[in-house]
Amino acid sequence: MRILVLCTGNSCRSQMAHGFLQSFDNTLEVCSAGTHPAGQVNPQAVATMQEIGIDISRHTPKDVKQYLNQEWDYVITVCGNAKETCPNFVGKVKHRVHIGLDDPSEVAGTSDFVTNEFRRVRNQIQERFHDFYLNIRSDKHEEI
Repeated sequence: MRILVLCTGNSCRSQMAHGFLQSFDNTLEVCSAGTHPAGQVNPQAVATMQEIGIDISRHTPKDVKQYLNQEWDYVITVCGNAKETCPNFVGKVKHRVHIGLDDPSEVAGTSDFVTNEFRRVRNQIQERFHDFYLNIRSDKHEEI
């Protein structure tokens, strides 16, 4: 099964979702990309995932354009901007799903507050993507 997780910068939420999906099932082919990819994965996202034993430190932001001609079972957007600006795929996309999530990289405040927001969003990603994974494994194709 081929899954593409799409966000704007491909530096935080989509990278965490990518890491979770791979941790749920190593037979899934998971990629993530951005409509306007950042220069690197957000270091706080890397650290927050490392806390729970998932290593995304080798991930790099990628441009969605490199995936447009490929076939996907699922293209999942995790932010409203990516959902609205998602380009047309020339390849076949069986299912498009939107799982909207807050962007912890936009949070301002004390170091503790920012860290807690990353953890909160990480936990939300884990829960929502695990629900998604269970649904696709039981052959349900409903939006989460």
